[in-house]
Amino acid sequence: MSNATSISVRNLYKIFGANPKQALEHVRSGMSKPDLMSQHRHVLGLQDINVDMQSGEITVIMGLSGSGKSTLIRHFNRLIEPTAGEIIIDGENVLTYDEDRLRDMRRTKMSMVFQHFALLPHRTVLDNAGMAQAVRGILKSTYENDAKTWLDRVGLGEHGHQYPHQLSGGMQQRVGIARALTSNAPIMLMDEAFSALDPLIRTDMQDLLLELQKELHKTIVFISHDLDEAMKLADHLVILKDGAIVQQGEPQEILLHPNDPYIVDFISDINRGRVLRARSIMRTGNVDNLGDICGQVDADATLESVLSKSKGDPTAVYDVIKDGTQIGLLSMTDLIVALVPTEASQDGMRRSAT
Repeated sequence: MSNATSISVRNLYKIFGANPKQALEHVRSGMSKPDLMSQHRHVLGLQDINVDMQSGEITVIMGLSGSGKSTLIRHFNRLIEPTAGEIIIDGENVLTYDEDRLRDMRRTKMSMVFQHFALLPHRTVLDNAGMAQAVRGILKSTYENDAKTWLDRVGLGEHGHQYPHQLSGGMQQRVGIARALTSNAPIMLMDEAFSALDPLIRTDMQDLLLELQKELHKTIVFISHDLDEAMKLADHLVILKDGAIVQQGEPQEILLHPNDPYIVDFISDINRGRVLRARSIMRTGNVDNLGDICGQVDADATLESVLSKSKGDPTAVYDVIKDGTQIGLLSMTDLIVALVPTEASQDGMRRSAT
């Protein structure tokens, strides 16, 4: 993965109402979202958002309904205009773009996968998959092979002649993904892309996305309200509440070190054994008195799988291996401790109190 920043959001605010600029001053002076609504009849959508999204990574933005996650993703392609702030994409502030440059960015740099598929019902699956290139004026004879290739990759190679209504919901969403990939855009915006699907189909789609990402290394911004999905997909996780970022970072780090009581509540029901990885709780450096090594586990092995491997032996200690190299040690004692939910860090508690 690249260390380059693809999308950088700086001091972003969005206020809905008749006079958002005036309302912004109240927010910057400390007025809360409920007070802004009750006193000035304006809705605070986003409050001072600052986040960097790295090229080639999946950034998951999550939160409960009304937290601002869909509002935020629609700022990246300027479907929604901000009240204040900057959106820097590949080093350029897209808020300075005129209509022509904005249209070009939407056609060539970004693709979008929607929750409810957004397929054209009167076009075939193949035509829908090639739509992004078609709107650029590219002839079907030119983009057809690309569309067929990506339909095949998402398991719909035999369905190009059919129409959307002839497909199941999961199949329609695969067409949406194929359409995004056929566009050849380096950035994919996915707004609750899998939330309308049945659980088993949703899991299949998550696996498909991760499989494709290993090969393509696109910059993906994924909106979700499901914590298990976020922990599975995210390289970088951003959690919103009432339009503000509560915590962001590497998902395993957030799970192990929540910095706010809201995050503690948010992650309380997650199955830590299935989500936490050996690399997240292993010990590194000079480690003495852990006991004899009884085997090896992969760095990305779940704690649940390590527990199964140990057959319940509380004294077991394993070498943690990544790419054939030992990078740490994992003891069953540390594993058992990690399965117990943690309280918010003191730093986070102090921040939430101010």
